[in-house]
Amino acid sequence: MKVKTRVQLSAMMFLQYFLWGAWWVTLGSYMVAIGFSDIIGRTYATQGWGAIIAPLFVGMIADRYFSAQRVMGVLHLIGAGLLFYLSTITDSRLEFYLTTLIYMATFMPTLPLSNTVAFNAMRDTQKEFPPIRVLGTIGWIVAGLALSFVLAPLVLAGDSAITIEQTVWPVRLAAGAALLLGLFAFTLPDAPPSAAGTAPKGIAGILGLDVFRSGATRAFWVFIACSLLICVPLAFYYGYTNAFLVDKGAPNAVALQSLGQVSEIVFMLILPLMFVRLGIKYVLLVGMVAWAVRYVLFALGYSGSEIILGLAVTGILLHGICYDFFFVAGQIYVDKSLPKETRGRAQSFLALTTLGVGALLGGELANAVVNANSADGTVDWRTVWLIPAALSAAVTVAFLLLFRNAKAQQNDSS
Repeated sequence: MKVKTRVQLSAMMFLQYFLWGAWWVTLGSYMVAIGFSDIIGRTYATQGWGAIIAPLFVGMIADRYFSAQRVMGVLHLIGAGLLFYLSTITDSRLEFYLTTLIYMATFMPTLPLSNTVAFNAMRDTQKEFPPIRVLGTIGWIVAGLALSFVLAPLVLAGDSAITIEQTVWPVRLAAGAALLLGLFAFTLPDAPPSAAGTAPKGIAGILGLDVFRSGATRAFWVFIACSLLICVPLAFYYGYTNAFLVDKGAPNAVALQSLGQVSEIVFMLILPLMFVRLGIKYVLLVGMVAWAVRYVLFALGYSGSEIILGLAVTGILLHGICYDFFFVAGQIYVDKSLPKETRGRAQSFLALTTLGVGALLGGELANAVVNANSADGTVDWRTVWLIPAALSAAVTVAFLLLFRNAKAQQNDSS
């Protein structure tokens, strides 16, 4: 790969995840500040709708009619306008929710589109993609650090009564990044439509639903069911961690959360060794256990009027295990457990199950739980965190008991 192409793709990945991390992490705290705390979970669930729309959009439009980088550019330019408009809404919950929903319908398709642009420019994806993709994680980290240590001193001017997470500036920073990436996308290497002139797959094929006809094993369906169920309690972390930290006075909350992405990079390097030492079943199991432990740490870290910061930070640092040992390992398991010709559709089905249906159900449940445990502006965070801890533990036990002979199945299908 040419140096210019490598730099372009690295910058694309950096901006793609910088703009997501700049506002999505802090959105809950901002919604509390403008009086929309009762719809935080529901608003975060819009990611699920976006994840359902993404394969439809990419499979029916981008793959057939337009170059991927051009579609991505147009979507980010539209998204920049939507984010800026979102930053002006402070008096209508419905308008705020619908604007976020429309934005996520434009943003989530850009995730597979950015991968398509990168893959199309590579000769050896296994070798060339990981060091470029890691720039996305770095972009997410930099967004958190920029908010806490660059933007906050500039816009707050020493005002200790408010934090950067409670202001509109993270949303506007993301809007600016989306505008920049939207323009930059038109300079990226061309990724022409891969399915031009071919017969349409149909909605079932695009969503990966035809994986039901793939002859997948019982263990595969246990994995899919547990993946969906574990994503329900996961919505509590993504939707409410920042609001929890800010509510309890944790300093530089968004920067603290970026430690989770640092952990993600570290454990990504350890993951291959863990496959050898533990096998796929116990790698996945460790990932599930980590989610339950994280929520217990958050619950123990809540002491009423303040937070026990060490416990909360430890929970955040578990993110590498939570994400890499379950989501990344799960993608690898799917790739190894099915015949080559069905793997792509199975990955689409996994994304639909976890990022789509799981995120939707989880967002709605988290919204209901937090509202039920809030009174007069005070949230009983201990109860809020113990509920997803119990759910995660239950799914973990079910997986341990029901997921059988995974190692043999993996070897047989490789």
